Amino acid sequence: MHWIVAISLLITFEVVADIFAKEYSLKQSVLFWVLSITSYVIANIFWLIAINNGSELARGAVIFSVGSAIAAVVIGLFMYGESVNKVQMIGMLVGIIAIGLISWGSEM
Repeated sequence: MHWIVAISLLITFEVVADIFAKEYSLKQSVLFWVLSITSYVIANIFWLIAINNGSELARGAVIFSVGSAIAAVVIGLFMYGESVNKVQMIGMLVGIIAIGLISWGSEM
């Protein structure tokens, strides 16, 4: 499996886990707790696969962190009615720039 696929699955399962965690915080259901923990474990399996297949720690960590943070913000905005201020929006833009800079000149 190419490391980009593994990072994409890592972000996907992290976002799913975040949704279950948010639902747990709202409803206090053990089911959401179990689903959240399970999704976090699956996400980290894909992290190990990504590192093993060439993502490198620094590059992979930045892509994962920024990708999952932006996804969490989007979900917070649209699913839970949360808000983002201008400084937070600038932070997300800086994160996207960071992905570009850390990937510059490297093989994807």
